[in-house]
Amino acid sequence: MSAPERLQDALNQLLGDASLGAQTLPGTDLRLWLIDPDNMHRAFSPEETRRILEEPPYWCFCWASGLALARWLAEKPEWVAGKRVLDFGAGSGVAAIAAAKAGAAEVVACDLDPLALDACRANAELNGVTLRYSTDFFQEEDRFDLVIVADVLYDRANLPLLDHFLSRGRQALVADSRVRDFQHPLYTRLAVLDACTWPDLAEPAEFRSVSLYHAIR
Repeated sequence: MSAPERLQDALNQLLGDASLGAQTLPGTDLRLWLIDPDNMHRAFSPEETRRILEEPPYWCFCWASGLALARWLAEKPEWVAGKRVLDFGAGSGVAAIAAAKAGAAEVVACDLDPLALDACRANAELNGVTLRYSTDFFQEEDRFDLVIVADVLYDRANLPLLDHFLSRGRQALVADSRVRDFQHPLYTRLAVLDACTWPDLAEPAEFRSVSLYHAIR
């Protein structure tokens, strides 16, 4: 099976020798087009590092919080079954795909990065599910039963988004390993989950502990 051409070309522009492969995520039956782990075992040149920092290819990794949220939805499909769901900052689409497989009536993958949405399309096809796509959260109507979010609070400047999630959905599920205990009055921590980014980046143990928060308006 060949990797999607646009995604492979975009990755090669960042890392000339990098390749994408369809990989099964640990602890799930989900498969995603992700960077080959062998590409992570060498030092990057200064030019490669510059390109990666300027245009981070978030979409070619399954980040720990996304994996944790996807597992949660697979184990607890009642959170999404029959509901309208929006995945904010969808990245690879892992949480959106998990919601669709768990029986959501509609799932919108929302991301500002066109390549991320290309990755969502390719990964949805790989998993045999149908998603809708959006590039602008604020253009979406307030019609969703649930907004799901993973790995977007890595910068505290993003914390005001917590209020905006409830402007488009009646409930929100937020998974994050970078910012914990953000002490928002509407959000309650449901669980602390264990997961790692895939391919494994050998991140510190603290980033393998994912907090899952729930809010309802």
